[in-house]
Amino acid sequence: MQAQALPARQPVGMEHLDQQGLEAGLDHIAAAPSDVGTVELIVRRPTVDEREVLDIGELDPAVGLVGDTWSIRGSSRTGDGSAHPDMQLNVMNARAIDLVARAPERWALAGDQLYLDLDLSTSNLPAGTQLALGSAVIEVTDQPHTGCAKFSRRFGPDALRFVNSPVGTQLRLRGLNARVVTAGTVCRGDAVTKL
Repeated sequence: MQAQALPARQPVGMEHLDQQGLEAGLDHIAAAPSDVGTVELIVRRPTVDEREVLDIGELDPAVGLVGDTWSIRGSSRTGDGSAHPDMQLNVMNARAIDLVARAPERWALAGDQLYLDLDLSTSNLPAGTQLALGSAVIEVTDQPHTGCAKFSRRFGPDALRFVNSPVGTQLRLRGLNARVVTAGTVCRGDAVTKL
């Protein structure tokens, strides 16, 4: 398994898109395939603010993406602060991250594990929808995935407003949460099929 370590920090001198520039990309994002897409990027978070870009990832129902810190990060959405079982994986639309990040090497800064060229909208992938990718199967959960202060620092306040807008929420521009249903291997370039 080849991994490339990346710092989760904003490169000096990188300009953020304004609201108008972001909205100009909506048609391209909305044209993402609805039934069969592609795994564009796999990223694990071995420690806070660190990213490893993977060519191959192992998905496991107990730990999510093997080597990622989801299981030890905890969640404010559980009563005891433990990891939320319906938030194992953060999945983002590759076209949306390409727009807000402005450079492929910056995609991993978003902190998601899977970046898919697929329509992630609530109408296309309601909670309970299963996706086959590689030899694994994941399931979309009802837990919202919203932009936060880190997202704003990395991609700009307009990007945060854009992904959390009514249109951004419907299209899930910030992404969605999922859990692993069937363990398996996923590779960059694998097809993603809505089951």
